[in-house]
Amino acid sequence: MSVHQRGLKPKLRADQEPLTKVPRPPAHLDHYGVAEWKKIMPTLVARKIICAADLSLVATYCQMIGIVAQIQHERNQAGGIIDVKLFGVMNRAAQTARQIAANLGLDPVSRARMGTVAADDGGYESPLDA
Repeated sequence: MSVHQRGLKPKLRADQEPLTKVPRPPAHLDHYGVAEWKKIMPTLVARKIICAADLSLVATYCQMIGIVAQIQHERNQAGGIIDVKLFGVMNRAAQTARQIAANLGLDPVSRARMGTVAADDGGYESPLDA
């Protein structure tokens, strides 16, 4: 590996054998994880970057999102009280989910690296264009 390539992730591109339809969510996911699966899988399948071998990675991502949502729900039920131990678990689950999301192209930076983010000027005129 060249010194100049350290820390650079390769560009994501279409898989050689991508999934063509969204599979059912794994049975072990709770309702939060299933909701996340249903939210992200159509996008991943449409981008043709995910194959059958990646499904366990997607399931882990959904499971981590489910853990974060469940702990937050329990915190809300307890009147917003923060349990230090549960906060640590939630923090680690969120960090794991973030890392997996980057690998799957689910965050803005990895989408830009994939070339799937459309150039949007936000409707503003640049003073430099005048």
